Amino acid sequence: MDPSIFNNPAFSNMSPEKMQFLLSFAQKEKPVNMKDVMPFLLTNMRQAKEQNLDFTKPEIEILCELLSKDLPLAEKQRVQMLMKLMKTDPKKS
Repeated sequence: MDPSIFNNPAFSNMSPEKMQFLLSFAQKEKPVNMKDVMPFLLTNMRQAKEQNLDFTKPEIEILCELLSKDLPLAEKQRVQMLMKLMKTDPKKS
């Protein structure tokens, strides 16, 4: 894992349980194409829920950044586009 990711402000108040989950997530082998990304992410988010872990938007962004790190450029851009759509505030539309 890139140590610079820990400079993200989302880490400043993260619980030890979330930090452990994130570190474990970072060490897992990630999918290399978009069709496998969603099942991988959903499985891991279910595991987090089973551990009673809820993630903030900045924390989810970290997870997605880790997840897309090794994807081909086109796939990484698709993940980034999805993240932008998730950030859009529907009340402002």
